[in-house]
Amino acid sequence: MDIQFTGEHLLPGKLGQFFIVLSIGTSILSFISYLLATTAKDQLDLSWQKLGRLAYRLNLAAVVGIGACLFYIIYNHYFEYHYAWAHSSTTLPTHYIISCFWEGQEGSFWLWTFWQGLLGCIVIAKAKTWENSVMTVISASQVFLATMIIGVEIFGAKIGSSPFVLLREAMEAPIFSRPDYLSLIQDGNGLNPLLQNYWMVIHPPILFLGFASMIVPFAYAFAGLWQKRYALWITPALPWALFAVVTLGSGIIMGSFWAYEALNFGGFWAWDPVENASIIPWLTLIAGVHVMLAFRNTGHSYFTATFLVLISFVLVLYASFLTRSGILGETSVHAFTSMGMDTQLLIYLAFFLIIPIVLVIKNWKQLPITKKDEETYSREFWLFIGAIVLFVSCIQILATTSIPVFNKILGTDIAPPTDAIQHYNKWQIAFAFVIAAISGFSQFLKYKKTEPRRFYIRISVSLVVAILLTAIVVYVADIYGNAMYILLTFAAIFSILCNGNILGEALKGKWKLAGSAVAHIGFAMLLVGALIAAATNKVVSINNTGIGFGDEFAKNNNPRENIILYKNEPTKMDKYLVTYLGDSTSGVNTYYKVNYQVIGEDGKIKENFNLYPNAQQNAKMRQIIASPDTKHYLLHDIYTHVSSVPLKEEEHHEDHEGHSDDENYLKPVAHEVTIGDTVRFRTGYLVVKDINKSAKINDIALTDKDVAIGLVLAVYSDNKTYSAEPIFLIKGNAKVDFGKKVDEAGIKVRFTNVLPDKNKMELTLYEKPKEDKKDWIVLKAIEFPYINLFWGGTIIMVIGFIMSIFRRSKEIKSA
Repeated sequence: MDIQFTGEHLLPGKLGQFFIVLSIGTSILSFISYLLATTAKDQLDLSWQKLGRLAYRLNLAAVVGIGACLFYIIYNHYFEYHYAWAHSSTTLPTHYIISCFWEGQEGSFWLWTFWQGLLGCIVIAKAKTWENSVMTVISASQVFLATMIIGVEIFGAKIGSSPFVLLREAMEAPIFSRPDYLSLIQDGNGLNPLLQNYWMVIHPPILFLGFASMIVPFAYAFAGLWQKRYALWITPALPWALFAVVTLGSGIIMGSFWAYEALNFGGFWAWDPVENASIIPWLTLIAGVHVMLAFRNTGHSYFTATFLVLISFVLVLYASFLTRSGILGETSVHAFTSMGMDTQLLIYLAFFLIIPIVLVIKNWKQLPITKKDEETYSREFWLFIGAIVLFVSCIQILATTSIPVFNKILGTDIAPPTDAIQHYNKWQIAFAFVIAAISGFSQFLKYKKTEPRRFYIRISVSLVVAILLTAIVVYVADIYGNAMYILLTFAAIFSILCNGNILGEALKGKWKLAGSAVAHIGFAMLLVGALIAAATNKVVSINNTGIGFGDEFAKNNNPRENIILYKNEPTKMDKYLVTYLGDSTSGVNTYYKVNYQVIGEDGKIKENFNLYPNAQQNAKMRQIIASPDTKHYLLHDIYTHVSSVPLKEEEHHEDHEGHSDDENYLKPVAHEVTIGDTVRFRTGYLVVKDINKSAKINDIALTDKDVAIGLVLAVYSDNKTYSAEPIFLIKGNAKVDFGKKVDEAGIKVRFTNVLPDKNKMELTLYEKPKEDKKDWIVLKAIEFPYINLFWGGTIIMVIGFIMSIFRRSKEIKSA
């Protein structure tokens, strides 16, 4: 007999699953309609196109419906649904509940599907003669994404994973044999503590908008090959390619800032495999954009432009496979665990890889590939060289990131680099030097041909000034001991000067030059800031005591780079006098107040500020999840996080036979009190304020014959006031009392009896024993010099790309 479960809310799940099926059906209908519209002999017959439009817009409506149902389930804490139980909890504030939406694979696939659906509707409105062929490609991608969240089995093969699966269907447990199992599930697992940050609210949506936008330039390049409009796709695709670069780049930068501001990675980029997987398609599309410009102006590098645009989206799909298949589980802290969709992801990848290859081979002889070589003194030649260098740098990143894939395919056991940052930096600094140099001197080159003498005259001033400035910068930043650091600094400064020259001309009226110049200046500043901050950051919390913090601590931390601070005991740390002043708890986070002072030679305080690094404690797993706090200066940052703290014991320890919570206190003392009386204890005192003759007790029903009296107390300790109300209950012939803890004051109070003959009450006081141990934290502090060059450069670069988008969009309208 089927169990009739009570308390379940099945309607939003069934409605959400209906919308999933509708989204798959409408995406398939849109794909077929646009395919038939593209291949129809009578191009004046718009019936298939109209049906495709209708189906795609209905698809977006269905996707919105999926999102609305899922958010409704999460927001209302319907833990009968596995997704809500696995990713949310009742203690989360609203903005973190929003983050729960895309913490899991199903939610992040929905986010991708939503953005792609929205972008497709914009393409429908803007694409004009390209609509049918471009939307065929986008609709095909929408079909694949829709299947990722359907969650069905066909002939034993799992297709997708639905966010509307019930908890009792997703896992087996004895409680699901009970109709009222929901009464035993008081809360969900909650959001991963590392993700409980405001950046989790905004970073994933921007990142997935970037991923979704990569399909549009891909679709134009695909349509150009398919429709034999080989050279025409560049112009309408260019603004979309720039938009994809801006959005994906912004998402990556937000992730970098999140890592720096909120995660204890000790920096802004760790070359984590998931970070790498997102930056590779971004770099290839940047290379593609530059070669698209070269082809648009000269007719050179058609194949390179097409290849880079196509491969960029393919690399997005490959990145999705890497991060979602579980293959990076041992090498990345960001990767999802496998949900059995590996084959599905590979089919998605293969579809968009194989068909473009077939189209290129089929149309190879007709492609507008020029036989004439580019002039060395031409902009298109160096744009091509720069694109190739960027692509080769991506191959190096991709090869190392894909080591787990190679091991899986070949059955090998190649170990990834032990020091990933050093490994990648060794290669990427050389590539960055070439790119920065080209982004500088290519600004003085014209398309097709430049007179060499004029070129060298224009470049010479920037070259000399760059050499002088480089000498100053490498000396001040103390990086003159590394030749590659010097070369990269020179190339970046040289690029800033060259593009600054062009920007100066733009300010005189040549505004169309401004976008690229601003973007290149930002990129060069980013390089200088990243180089100096990464090369010269120093740990200021040097432990000179020779005392470590145990073998377990040393597994994940360097004891030499961490110092222990005892509460209210100032400790010298580099030029700072640091003092741990105490902690406070807000929600799941404990904030540790650390005071920094700089004392001058005259004994006066020159600087005085507090930082509040925080940690979430997990007493069961005996660990903390720490987040840093940072003091920002114009020329450097002081970055601080706690590496170890005393773990607080779990608050809800159940008494059992042979053990009682009273064991944690000294011998209790009974006091006979009345209203207004004061009872003193070691760290303070309490005052009997009132008697509550209508006290309520949770989960106990009281009758008219029962008597429940509360003793209203005010507890004063450490200049703070707390309230407590122990209760005395007479129920039938039984007398029971319910004590109250005031942990902040280290006491527990019980209302243990009523003494009517004395007109008094018996209050029993329990005190915790005096602790000899001092409160402490282990702290690590890092100084990042000139980090604002990095952040400022990223912002300027994004502004430059946005300026370029407006320019290219304006060119399309005027064409």
